[in-house]
Amino acid sequence: MSRLFEPFTIREITFRNRIWVAPMCQYSSHDGMPTDWHLVHLGSRAVGGAALIMVEATAVSPEGRISPHDSGIWSDAHAAAFQPITRFIKEQGAIAGVQLAHAGRKASTAAPWDGGKQVDVDHGGWEPLAPSALRFDPAYPLPRMMTHTDMEQTTSDFVAAAQRSVVAGFEVIEIHAAHGYLLHEFLSPLSNQRTDEFGGSLENRMRFPLEVARSVRDAVPDHLPIFVRISATDWTENGWDVEQSVVFCAALKKLDIDLIDVSTGGNVPNASIPVAPGYQVPFAAEIRHNAEIATAAVGMITEPHQAEAILEAGQADAIFIAREFLRDPYFVFRAAQELGSPVDVPKQYGRAIARPAGSS
Repeated sequence: MSRLFEPFTIREITFRNRIWVAPMCQYSSHDGMPTDWHLVHLGSRAVGGAALIMVEATAVSPEGRISPHDSGIWSDAHAAAFQPITRFIKEQGAIAGVQLAHAGRKASTAAPWDGGKQVDVDHGGWEPLAPSALRFDPAYPLPRMMTHTDMEQTTSDFVAAAQRSVVAGFEVIEIHAAHGYLLHEFLSPLSNQRTDEFGGSLENRMRFPLEVARSVRDAVPDHLPIFVRISATDWTENGWDVEQSVVFCAALKKLDIDLIDVSTGGNVPNASIPVAPGYQVPFAAEIRHNAEIATAAVGMITEPHQAEAILEAGQADAIFIAREFLRDPYFVFRAAQELGSPVDVPKQYGRAIARPAGSS
């Protein structure tokens, strides 16, 4: 069996393989509620053999949404609406996960296909919150600097969202601290220019994200894993970088966080990012080795042998696939064929999908 198709257990949750669906915003919710789109989009990847199906950035509060069309879980009604989706994912042998998020200064913007820029209050927008009153970009709204009361409320929102996620049937909770959203904004000196105990030194900039992580871990049953997605670098001089990321991830490990989902960028517009196949993998490897915590690699990983090589080299423990799963919901079956690995194929699809030798 290839490394890619080895089961992987974290706490009491076993993933049937190491091919995971990355969280990808769909901008297709109504008042934060999932729709039939989410059932089909997420469910088809579970049918397609992925081990973990991670729901897109799901806001912990209405003002934490990126756009008015973002997924959310700020009420019990949202949790109930996710239950049919998580139930279907589990019936297919996959694990349902959810990424809990707060967009910070990148909130109150339009969906990408509608321009992605500021949505004003008259058109359903709101005032964003951020560590400092600094716009992400001139076309984005001006955020209000968070008070300590705002931070306490946001921590409570993450905790309540995590608890609702368990009720909703999710078995993995991921905290979004990447891509220039709120928790990443606190980490980076480019977006955090506070002069209190939450700004300045690395210790101070990590303080609020670590408090959120600690509070979520304490609120979720011990048998369920907690992941954190980070951007390992801002790709900008004097910004957040991999050395600081290692320190942050080591601190997360001490809080019993189980895995780091390693991405990059998103905090600074027009950063020079050397996008190429597997361009983020070295960051996952460095964090895995130096912070001594499990990692998942993501970003321009599109071929089965490429994913296999990452695991064989010890650069990561699992692979998050994003756009390739949009192109091919059945990427797992293709990978099994190319790597000659056993894989279970739904009986309904057996007449069309050949099983590798030795498959059940």
